[in-house]
Amino acid sequence: MGDEQKVGYVELLAQSRAGFEEVPDFTLAVEEEFALLDPATLGLVNRFEELQSAAKDTELEPHLVGELIASEVEIRTGRCETFAEAADRLGERRAQLRTLADSYGIGLSAVGTHPWSPWQEQRIIDTPHYRRNDELLRYVVWRNNTFGLHVHVGVNGPDRAIRVCSALRNYLPEMLALSASSPFVDGVFTYLHSARTQIFTRMFPRCGIPDVFDSWDEWERYVRFLYETGSINEHTQIWWSVRPHLAFPTVEFRICDAQPDLAEARSLAALVYSLTARLARALDEGEPLPAWPNRLLEENLWRAIRYGLSGELIDLERGETVPARARIEQLVEWVQPVAEELGAAPWLAVPERNSAERQIARHDEGATMEQIFAEQIDEPERVGG
Repeated sequence: MGDEQKVGYVELLAQSRAGFEEVPDFTLAVEEEFALLDPATLGLVNRFEELQSAAKDTELEPHLVGELIASEVEIRTGRCETFAEAADRLGERRAQLRTLADSYGIGLSAVGTHPWSPWQEQRIIDTPHYRRNDELLRYVVWRNNTFGLHVHVGVNGPDRAIRVCSALRNYLPEMLALSASSPFVDGVFTYLHSARTQIFTRMFPRCGIPDVFDSWDEWERYVRFLYETGSINEHTQIWWSVRPHLAFPTVEFRICDAQPDLAEARSLAALVYSLTARLARALDEGEPLPAWPNRLLEENLWRAIRYGLSGELIDLERGETVPARARIEQLVEWVQPVAEELGAAPWLAVPERNSAERQIARHDEGATMEQIFAEQIDEPERVGG
């Protein structure tokens, strides 16, 4: 490792720690990934650069970024002080993106995977970051044509943020079950509710459920180890489903599939936000929180991948299975007081059926994959407007 690279990550860690010391509690930002489509065929099209150029000098420009492949675009709310602001921004960004895409004859979809477009036909965007990941991961990164929703929440205090992140790992299966939207990929009905998670989490290194970290120092030692052994050359190469973000002083929750429905995207973000705040309060008040081993959480994560909101999750306290929907309803009830305090409660909801369940029901009725996918994108309110 060169001295310049070492100085770079040492400075990054110092700046990140300082950022967590200063960030106000419970600011937030939401990122959503969309597939770019040919409106006639609904197949993926490599047209990100056109959208990026079209966004220049518009309000959307600083909030529109590339995300690995040229048939994908990410929009960001930017930092919000309240959840109400974030909910408004989600709608505004979707509407701005839809207007821009419509003007260039580009369709949009927001489910976890494209049902049929071959990964072999998707071009990696030409940026230094993605060129490095392409060289490092090769087939693993080529295969990752997936779309998600990420929520960043500011948590004041470096040690406190690390402990909140460790506590959030216990709820990754529940949030995946709620958000599942990807039963189709590679032209087949997979029988999974989140094929996205199976593709991304099971293939990428340093991905999925992280270990428990008790302090910033412990976390920092791990990051230093990765840099010093040449395991990573960028901090974002820690792809865990929940992670402390080193460039932004936030805890980033990354397990969720993309959401075709705006209302459900807002609801999902509200639950992640409220859960993060509830766990921070629990730590402040000395309320005991579990630290389940990965081997047990992995059992629930598989159940969420396979059966989503329709299946059962294991109540690890009692060693019994419970309906996933009931488990998530309990979680909503647990965070409700904090959600009300922070103004997120109006958006909390568990849908009658989530996106994966709706798509699977249509498949069982005999609808084709093409018909089902079209139903996810035909209604303007799904992607703003």
